[in-house]
Amino acid sequence: MSYSGPRIVTAPPGPKAQKYIEMDHDRLSPSLTRTSPLVALRAEGVYVEDVDGNVFLDFGSGIAVTALGHRHPDVIAAIKKQLDELIFVNSLDYYTLPQIEYADMLFKHIPGNFKKKIFYCNSGSEAVDTAIKLAKAHTRRCYGIGYINGFHGRTIGAISMTTTNVAGRRGFGPMYPIAQFVPYPYCYRCMFGREYPSCGLYCMNYLTDIMFKKIVPPDETAYIIIEPVQGAGGYIVPPVEFMQKLAEITAEKGILLIADEVQSGFGRTGKMFASSHFGIEPDIITCSKAFAHGLPAGAAVSKAEIMDWEPGAHEGTLNGGPVILEAAKMVLTVMERDKIVQRAEETGKYFRSCLLDMQSRNPCIGDVRGLGLMIGVEFIKDTKKTPAKDLRDRLIDDAFNKGLLLLAAGESSIRLAPPLIITREQLDTGLSIIEDCLKQYR
Repeated sequence: MSYSGPRIVTAPPGPKAQKYIEMDHDRLSPSLTRTSPLVALRAEGVYVEDVDGNVFLDFGSGIAVTALGHRHPDVIAAIKKQLDELIFVNSLDYYTLPQIEYADMLFKHIPGNFKKKIFYCNSGSEAVDTAIKLAKAHTRRCYGIGYINGFHGRTIGAISMTTTNVAGRRGFGPMYPIAQFVPYPYCYRCMFGREYPSCGLYCMNYLTDIMFKKIVPPDETAYIIIEPVQGAGGYIVPPVEFMQKLAEITAEKGILLIADEVQSGFGRTGKMFASSHFGIEPDIITCSKAFAHGLPAGAAVSKAEIMDWEPGAHEGTLNGGPVILEAAKMVLTVMERDKIVQRAEETGKYFRSCLLDMQSRNPCIGDVRGLGLMIGVEFIKDTKKTPAKDLRDRLIDDAFNKGLLLLAAGESSIRLAPPLIITREQLDTGLSIIEDCLKQYR
């Protein structure tokens, strides 16, 4: 199949899509949130085709999953080859070559010139659960600290550290009963009404002067978990010195620093891992999403001396299957061979400059922020920065009807995370659709 651009042949959702959506509502869990009435049939590169023949330009990559575009031929070939050799042996009882080979490939890209170890799992949530258990097992400490507006997954362990909204937490308590939270440096909307950089990183003072002095003893704190770039919270980028100061504090107090790179990893920010933008070397990094080109995969990677738990402390029957890890190996191979990370950095600069130009013509755009091809655009109603959620939601709907897939983040932002292989011409097509929609709102 070959697509030259978005194409709407029948107003979405078309008759076939409507039929399947009704069947979905009858059969699937209502807990699933759905952004747009897309019923996908096939996809390739940066395009997704629905059951009615409509073709959409994908500016979300399935939440940063299809970094190499949909159905990259080299990854598909690697999957097919492995299917002819070995599909499964359980990772509790036996060994497989892909697990060892992939570890060596990945370790070269994980920040830190030290020996590393890996635990494979099946999702970002599982990777976070693994990191939490690992930190507690290694330190023998009880407390964990997360950041307000952070998202770490939906399992009971991961949701205990997630604070983007109450929907995922309501009715599930008690969760992780000794988790505490501190403000993330959301400089566009500072919780303390201050301005960066004159604030002197006031939000960091909350950790040191309030959390550690009045709520949790640092010598009983196992870990601090943070997204180097907040994902579902709005694609928020913290100041470099904030992340560096956090790394210093955790090292000084013997607290393990967990960097949740589930969404920001694998080249999304113009570095293989976003932590490298800040010059930090986390004790544990969690990975998933772009890991295996859409196959269920994740991992927690730590300094080798941290992964010292005893046999049986943490396992998983389906973890790190041969097919998944052959796909993952090819993802890294293609990224290295085709210089995908560098491409994301260069394309991201162009994308962001275009969005800043668009902001100058559309006062409803309050903020444009991001790294590489992980860009957040926040919408406001007025000069007081009143969140414009209704406008954001309308934009997502109107863009969908014109053949562009957009995803929400935060209270009134969209997250722009197209495949890292996207061309400037394809970006321009999507930008034109967004601009056409915004013209209607002026």
